[in-house]
Amino acid sequence: MNKKKVLAISGSTKRTSINRSLIEAIINLSAERLDISVYEGIANLPQFNPDNDGDDVASEVADFRQQLNNADGVIICTPEYAHGVPGALKNAIDWTVSSSEFSHKPTLLITASTEGKWAHKALLETLRVIEAENIDKLHLLIQFAKTKISPEGKINDEITLTEVKRLIAALIQTIEDRAADQI
Repeated sequence: MNKKKVLAISGSTKRTSINRSLIEAIINLSAERLDISVYEGIANLPQFNPDNDGDDVASEVADFRQQLNNADGVIICTPEYAHGVPGALKNAIDWTVSSSEFSHKPTLLITASTEGKWAHKALLETLRVIEAENIDKLHLLIQFAKTKISPEGKINDEITLTEVKRLIAALIQTIEDRAADQI
């Protein structure tokens, strides 16, 4: 079976974030079907400026766009900061608006935070606007995430584990459906 290539993005720049642990859990849960690479450069992207968004973008931006283009799908796991989307994540997404890397790209969004509902709602709207594929079915809000996900990358809440497994299967199906449509 040919594994699907997926790029995982943590909305937190903190190396030991619960969202990074969640990505590790997803990698372990999907190892047979998905080849997931983690985007490590979110903190290194320059501040989005439309004046600098042309054919000659910064190398960090070009690399991020290329990693998105090479992926069959995307997983975003993010916290909420002060009832909003983390700045580094929003900045990364802004760099893709004109170049359309998310357009029709199967994308899974998980907001894992204490509350999370404001950032989750805002990110869903942003991903809809940039045409992320099947986003209305590929999202999950995990509230009180630190009680459900261990720092070692284990989901220790059965309901959350069931939902994450369901979403992984739905992402794989969306990727396969998208590939079939392109034949």
